[in-house]
Amino acid sequence: MFQLPTYAPDLNPQEGVWSLFKRDIGNLVAADLGQITRAVKRKLKMLRYCPEVIDGCLAGTSSAL
Repeated sequence: MFQLPTYAPDLNPQEGVWSLFKRDIGNLVAADLGQITRAVKRKLKMLRYCPEVIDGCLAGTSSAL
């Protein structure tokens, strides 16, 4: 038997990225699936060209050590 670690979102940099998505897209009232797809692609493109945002997600995790 293996003991799995407890869930620790503050140590997982992916949680910071998902938080950014939820903040911008979470309140989107979309007319169709295409509108949601465009919003997600737009946010991914922003993250690709703004590495400082990703660095901010890594700043509070043990990955940044």
